[in-house]
Amino acid sequence: MKLAESKMSERPFYQPGASSVEGLPLLLQMFHTNPLVMLKPHWHAQVEVNFIVRGSVHYRMNDHEISLSAGEMCLFWGGLPHQMDDLSDDAIYAGAHLPLVHFFRLHLPTDIRHRLMTGATLVTSATDQSDHHNFERWNRYARSGDQARAEHAVNELLLRLERVRFEPYRLVPETAPGQETGSAFDQQSSRNVGRMCDFIAENFLYDIDCVNIAAAADIHPKYAMSLFKKSTGMTLNEYVNLLRLSYAQALLMHQDANVLRVAMDSGFGSLSAFNKSFRKLAGMSPSDFRRGVSGAR
Repeated sequence: MKLAESKMSERPFYQPGASSVEGLPLLLQMFHTNPLVMLKPHWHAQVEVNFIVRGSVHYRMNDHEISLSAGEMCLFWGGLPHQMDDLSDDAIYAGAHLPLVHFFRLHLPTDIRHRLMTGATLVTSATDQSDHHNFERWNRYARSGDQARAEHAVNELLLRLERVRFEPYRLVPETAPGQETGSAFDQQSSRNVGRMCDFIAENFLYDIDCVNIAAAADIHPKYAMSLFKKSTGMTLNEYVNLLRLSYAQALLMHQDANVLRVAMDSGFGSLSAFNKSFRKLAGMSPSDFRRGVSGAR
């Protein structure tokens, strides 16, 4: 491990910021680049897709580690702590950070979705040369400034991910997480944040508050709020609302969506609270969003 840490210190490293994935929770970002090692774990509100184009990488996830080499692809929820702590000098990877509005569009088996949202990593080696070309093209389309090309890239990517269920894949860990391995970051804080994220992921559609969330990690509510804010950059309430609003956006994409029903199904106690939160985050009302989606069809 000392050799790996020494090697990390000699390389350029990733620095999160307000303009990067952590600060833009509803922005879909695609990439095709040389990855950078991370000096510490990070969290973000998107589901992450990584396809290893060349070389190899190593991840520390919330409760497991995983190594991937050229031709392998993984999918995981970025709301739990993860860190790319090592990689080969020739590594190139491609992929995307998918806001939940897109993740909930995926037609994946329920068990896969649940496992991903509660910390598992999906890994598949069932890729081919077309994936190399497609990830490069999707990244180019997404960055072209052409909205039609960008939407086409997203739709193709989602279809590619849905193909996973027809081919061999594995979920890591295969069963419930066991004892955590040591790492360079604060294990207890990581466990506490992970437990809170697990609870929120399973219960955000219900009426929950900081007391409920803190209880899931067996810590005091005030400490829970402080730790979560420090770890994720969001308050617990903002995080819960983010998940609810992303889920609501997915529901609003259906042609027969009813705004009141969407508000209730997304965990909001009233239509006024839903409208206020949605407008604050999306810059428009749920009704305007739905009309925009319908008009784009």
